[in-house]
Order: sequence, then C-alpha cells, then structure tokens
Amino acid sequence: MTRDKGQGTTNPISVGLQIRRNLRLSSWASRYTLHKVLACFVCVAILTACGKQPKKIVLQGLAQGSYYAVTYYDEQNRDFQREIDSIFHAVDLSVNLWVDSSVISKVNRNEKVVLDSIFIDNFNIAQQAATLSDGYFDPTVSPIVAAWGFSYKSGDSLTPQLIDSLRALVDYRKVRIENGEVVKENPNITLDFNAIAQGYTSDLIARFLESRGIKNYLVDTGGEIMARGSKPDGQPWIVGIEKPAENWDSERILQTRIAVRDKGLVTSGSTRKYVERDGKRYSHCIDPKTGYPVEHNVLSVTVLAENSVWADALASICMVMGMEKSLPLIESLDGVEAYYIFVNEQNALETFATAGFEVMMVD
Repeated sequence: MTRDKGQGTTNPISVGLQIRRNLRLSSWASRYTLHKVLACFVCVAILTACGKQPKKIVLQGLAQGSYYAVTYYDEQNRDFQREIDSIFHAVDLSVNLWVDSSVISKVNRNEKVVLDSIFIDNFNIAQQAATLSDGYFDPTVSPIVAAWGFSYKSGDSLTPQLIDSLRALVDYRKVRIENGEVVKENPNITLDFNAIAQGYTSDLIARFLESRGIKNYLVDTGGEIMARGSKPDGQPWIVGIEKPAENWDSERILQTRIAVRDKGLVTSGSTRKYVERDGKRYSHCIDPKTGYPVEHNVLSVTVLAENSVWADALASICMVMGMEKSLPLIESLDGVEAYYIFVNEQNALETFATAGFEVMMVD
C-alpha cells in the first residue's frame, strides 16, 4: 500500500539508501550493520501500520419491551453501556406510548408540549413512509391498533360500527407540525410510531458509536438491525432470518442467513404477534385503509435498506400491502432489497428474494 507524503510514515528503503550514502560503507561488517538497520526500520514500519488489535465489546439488555444487543470493536476497549442506556431512555421519553409523560402521549392528549428532535424525526419519517406507500403505512392508525388490542390500551369490544367510526380518525394528511406544534384537523387523532421507533433507536445508537470513532459494529434492537463495517478479519456480519412460527412461543428456527455490510435489516412478521377473537387468529398488521388485520399469504418480510429505520418502515409496508403490491415498490427503490416468506396455493412455505438480497444469502 502506498501512502501520500506528509502522513508521517517512514520509508525504510529510502532511509537505508541515505545511510549508505552518508557512511560510504565498503566493508562486509558495515554491510552487515546496514542490513540490521534496514531490518529494524522495516519492523518499526510494520508495527506502526498494524497498530493495536481492536477489542470485541458486547452490550446486552432489555429495552422498549424487547431485547437489545450491541456488538462493536474498539482498540481502546471502551464500555458505552451508560451512553446507550441514555439513548433508550431519551427515545422512551419522546415516542413511547407506554410512558405516560412521553412527548407522544402528551401530543395524543392534546397537551402543551415542546417537541424534541426524536419526536420530530419519527413524525417526518412516518409521514414520508405514508406518502410513499399511499397510506398503507399511517401513523394515525393508533386508535384502531388499540381497539384490536395491539397497543398500550386493552382491546375494545369490536364491532363493524366501531371500526368505521375509528377509521374517520385515520388519515396522515390531517396532521402536521407547524411552528413547533402538532396541528390536528380533528383533536381525537392520535399518533403511533411503534412501526419505526426501534429501527430509529438502532440508527441513533449507530450514530453515537460512529461519533466515538467506532467503524465496525452491529446494533440489534429487538430485531431491528444496523450493521457497519466488518469483523477484524474482514468477514461481514452474519444475521439469521427466522422461520415463521406456529405460535408466539414456538421454538425459534432459522430459515436462512445473510451477510450484511453497511445496511439496515429488519424482519416484520405476523406469526408471533397476533390476537385471538372468537376462535380466530388476527395478525397485528392492521391495514389503515380497512381497519382490519391483513389476511394475505405473506408470513414475514425481511428488508435491507440504507438504515434501520427505513428498513423498519418498508418491512411494515410490505406486510400490510402483501407481496403482489409491495414488490414493485421495493424494486423501484435504490439500495433496497427484500426477502418474502409466504404460503403457496398448496399451503406450503415458499420464499422469494430480490436479486440483490439473494446474492447476500449465506445458505
């Protein structure tokens, strides 16, 4: 590898030639000494280039109703547990519906509140995802999600009439941020960023690590992953994709694995998150256009995107739209790939991967 001049790297060959010229060596003993000097300079140059071996740091715990695992390599062997805990705490205080004093909870109650950057980021990303998907992703679907029992509130006694009345509150175009405040056309409109908050958190942690000079890491917040760089030996990060489960507590079995570099990766599925009503199982994926859980044949979708929050949003969009509608959208986006697991007409599991996703699969 050649380095530009002025970077402070010693060239042992040039130094050796200069020594030869200055000393005008002629004897065998002098030539032997020169070889030893040259060898020393080469060793110094190699050791300088190699530097310290990075230490592998793994931080794990529970947050946002799920697990998290942050793995990174650091020559200084630094422990960022406290800083990462503070990031989770900041996200909870902003967009966690289960935290009564959070910004989003106060917005939903129409209380006066100062919007922080986390809330504003999630709001803007959610609105962009809603526009991109023509409303199949909608952050105002919150009251219907709660009515079905997939939120911080218990489920209501659902009737078609109740769903119709709640659908009147679902329209991302009827809410906006203006002069630092959330403006709603109907005060009963409420917001829900759960479909992107964990992906956003993974990206926040990733940005923090990069601000501390960490170049190689994998952040996993409840399955919402952001990977950067590689392992010290140059190998990519390997991430498993789970086979759809029969029940919420079924054993976790890998369907396949994928090698990930510099991408966000998120899987959205309906086989572990569901409710049962009158003997029928309903997916947690609610179609904002109908107010009902989706009933297509897609069991899970894994999306690769530039970052975790967009992989999170797009995976949710794909699960609501189904494969037939969402695949053209995925293929129209630069740098985005997807992997679908679905049930075919013979009621057997089948998979489909976009071309870019397929080449990254390990198995």
